[in-house]
Amino acid sequence: MPSRAVPVRPRATTTREDRAVPDRPLALYLVKRLELVIRARMDEALRPHGLTTLQFTALTALRSRDGLSATQLARRSFVTPQTMNEMVRWLEKHGHVARRRDPDNRRVLLLTLTGPARALLERCDPLVEAIEQEMLAAVPDAAHPQFRQSLELGYAALSGNPEETP
Repeated sequence: MPSRAVPVRPRATTTREDRAVPDRPLALYLVKRLELVIRARMDEALRPHGLTTLQFTALTALRSRDGLSATQLARRSFVTPQTMNEMVRWLEKHGHVARRRDPDNRRVLLLTLTGPARALLERCDPLVEAIEQEMLAAVPDAAHPQFRQSLELGYAALSGNPEETP
């Protein structure tokens, strides 16, 4: 994979407000760069199984909590409701999800994983876990809990949902 130039703020420069600018990338930039490489690696690993990272994410969200509406699943999968509606149609067409009416609100359709989708996730889980293990291998073992906690705290601080867990 070709190396890409990393935008680094120049040393000892100042902004118009005459404040010093750090000589290293923002943590936000580093998180985004990590997200992009994770997504590319997951897409590559999942492609032979007929899934994208977004589809895998939606299916694993349903595995964690079956019976979600498309809107709830969109929230848990980090996509818009419109994108999720298209994805649900694709997942249903390919036999990964089934829809049923919510007994408490007949206008809402709830999504359920199919048996074949559960089997597909079991085949894909080790591929995704290997990517995570490769990433964590660069972090000292003793720092793994702190790394995870830092990611969770950063999410909680920016999302406004300090109680929300993945």
